[in-house]
Amino acid sequence: MPKNSYNMNSRGQSANEEKGAFQRTFVELEVGSLKQCNGLDNPGFVSSPEDGAGTKKQQKDTVVEDLSDELDRQQWDRPIEFILSCIAMSVGLGNVWRFPTTAYENGGGAFLIPYLVVLTFIGRPLYFLELALGQFSSCGSVKVWRMVPAAKGVGYGQMLGTWSVVTYYCSLMGLSVFYFVMSFNSVLPWSRCDYDTWADENCVDASAENFTYNNLSQSSSEQYYYNYVLHLKEDISDGLGAPDWRLTLCLLFSWVVLFIVLARGVQSSGKAAYFTALFPYVVLVTLLIRGVTLPGAVDGILYFITPEWNKLLDPNVWYAACTQSFFSLSVGFGAIITFASYNKFDQNVYRDAWVISFADTFTSLLAGFTIFSILGNLAHELHTDVNNVVRGGSGLAFISYPDALAKFSWAPQLFAVLFFLMLFTLGVGSAAGLTGNVITIVCDNFPNLNKALVTAVICVVGFAVGLVYVTPGGQWILDLVDFFGGGFIIYVLVIVETVAANHIYGCKNILRDFKFMLGVELGIYWKFCWFFFVPVALTAILLYSLVDFNLPMFDGTAYPQVAYACGWLLSAVALGMLPIFFVDSFRKTEGETFMKKLKGVFKPKENWGPKRPKDRKRWEDLINSEQTQQQQQQEQQQQEQQSPQ
Repeated sequence: MPKNSYNMNSRGQSANEEKGAFQRTFVELEVGSLKQCNGLDNPGFVSSPEDGAGTKKQQKDTVVEDLSDELDRQQWDRPIEFILSCIAMSVGLGNVWRFPTTAYENGGGAFLIPYLVVLTFIGRPLYFLELALGQFSSCGSVKVWRMVPAAKGVGYGQMLGTWSVVTYYCSLMGLSVFYFVMSFNSVLPWSRCDYDTWADENCVDASAENFTYNNLSQSSSEQYYYNYVLHLKEDISDGLGAPDWRLTLCLLFSWVVLFIVLARGVQSSGKAAYFTALFPYVVLVTLLIRGVTLPGAVDGILYFITPEWNKLLDPNVWYAACTQSFFSLSVGFGAIITFASYNKFDQNVYRDAWVISFADTFTSLLAGFTIFSILGNLAHELHTDVNNVVRGGSGLAFISYPDALAKFSWAPQLFAVLFFLMLFTLGVGSAAGLTGNVITIVCDNFPNLNKALVTAVICVVGFAVGLVYVTPGGQWILDLVDFFGGGFIIYVLVIVETVAANHIYGCKNILRDFKFMLGVELGIYWKFCWFFFVPVALTAILLYSLVDFNLPMFDGTAYPQVAYACGWLLSAVALGMLPIFFVDSFRKTEGETFMKKLKGVFKPKENWGPKRPKDRKRWEDLINSEQTQQQQQQEQQQQEQQSPQ
């Protein structure tokens, strides 16, 4: 979870004052070694006298202030805790709920091919790029754009996209809490049809084995979820309905837990990551072992892995693969940059990116095999095809998994408690990381505010917004926000992020900075992906998907026009951050003429670069050496051209 949303080392006021005094003295001593570089024209400093962009004293003051802030920044206690915390954030409900659902809705096995291609050439390179940028600059998802001030709106757009996802993410955590509580009944309530309360004549006990089914038959788990838990509306033209009081309490509990995690700090969160990152695998493997032993499981798994080649020509499938990769890895939300900003400068994030992305992919596939083995069993019992056994959407995790639990012959309540505890744990890890990123942006802009108070206000607002999702029409809104807020927004912002970093700041500068930080010469794979494949492929897929654009539907039913209007408004506000903060950065850039200000807004600010004085000094020496070498080469070429033939 993003560390900038917490206070890792809570100390007394006097201790903080002594620490601050030491840091100010240390910075004043260190800055003497930086003074000689303050006016140079290099990627770390863009101001120059002819631009009227400030004096050397102003630049020095900016650097000193920034270095002082950096010395106050906490770091992870151990590298393994950073890796496990990243896994806990990336491996979340997106793997257990969203991946099987997305694969289910895009042809099952056909989806695996574009997903793995996207992961290899887009998802993993972007993950490493965000990790390395955050660690190199020790900045969050907004301040990192000191690199390219014109793209500052990317950070704020990502904040709105992140907030959109977090609000409905917590509603899914609330559903997990509800099922967790219900799992303590002597008989799992979804394993048998309750004809007096929520079941109809088509309901069949999920725990039953020898029954005759027809095409209208529905599992008791499915009817329990839709009729009793959600009270799902078939049409929201007349409104969403009132929030369900039971789900409201579960949602409140989820936000209270988030507040406790975010307000008290991460001093123990690294230790908790040993549990939150590893416990889900124990439960998933247990369920998979049970699932593959059920009749029909092989058919479900084959449906999952068998590709439909015609689907590969559908740009919407590739668009869904990109969206799933971003959602699963948390790429494009800003939280990864914030996470890495709390690493030591020489942390091996090159290795970490491979480990975390592999763990994320493995978990997605593991969850997919588990889900589809259970779907195969349901199809076998209902004498129908796999694609007909259950509706898509968020209900998949709350129907198929409960069906499997109902078939456990030994202690089904125990496995139910463990499973829904796992779901909630996954949700806490991801939601805390994303929410922490939002909190950090607010605190960075208003540093005088008390962080615990900011956390409380954001959690209260998040709970209030989340009440929409616990209404009978809440699942309609969830899918709508997921499409316009969690998919479309992030997709566009990632394109801008990649172009700004690799084409404006420059891929050459990126490779130089990362080599300086990691001591690793990055190969052609990274150059090809960052500079060419990622921006070109994402732009091409986006254009094709817009040409063949289809508005989202809920279970085959179109939304009211006002709902679509709200979805477009959400996207417009988030993407509107790009021009708004471009103008803001342009306004703040000093320069005598319009063109000088315009050029300045595309150049790094003077406080861009490593923040630790020693690292910064070595980085500036490297840049100066490169510039001197380039100047000597230019002079030599001029002499050769001027010399007589």
